[in-house]
Amino acid sequence: MPQQLLVPCRAKILTPPNVQKLFNIELTSFSTFILLMSSFLMALAVSAMHKGQLKSFRRNVLGVIIFGLIFLGCQVFEFTHFYHKGLTIQNSVLGSTFYVLTGTHGTHVAIGVLWLILLYFYSFTGKLGGHMGALDVEVAGLYWHFVDIVWIFLFPLYYLLPQ
Repeated sequence: MPQQLLVPCRAKILTPPNVQKLFNIELTSFSTFILLMSSFLMALAVSAMHKGQLKSFRRNVLGVIIFGLIFLGCQVFEFTHFYHKGLTIQNSVLGSTFYVLTGTHGTHVAIGVLWLILLYFYSFTGKLGGHMGALDVEVAGLYWHFVDIVWIFLFPLYYLLPQ
């Protein structure tokens, strides 16, 4: 008599919640608008730095920081809401890819916010000026714009296409 192999079931196959009922397109559209406007403020901050307008740089980079924090707050709120409604990283491919991709993006936004906070405070030391200071801000700006561009792909992928 053939011996049966007993394989333990390591994962349950669950159906994720209906994303059309779960996702709040208004909130995510708002946070997307905030992130895109932060790119505009970042462009103004870079331009101000190239012109040597330190006060304008500080004002605009502070706006980018605030907008980045608002975006992150919206993302934390959404993640908490989705988790409590049953969308987890373990229960479906949608949950796994959603949390990994948007979570990685959020991590990069947080890194960008931290970088800009450091630049903001560094601007008070008197060492952020001239050509090298403008280059430092330019590199931070390119990073910030790249993070925003990535969101332009993630937003429709998860929030618009499923609907």
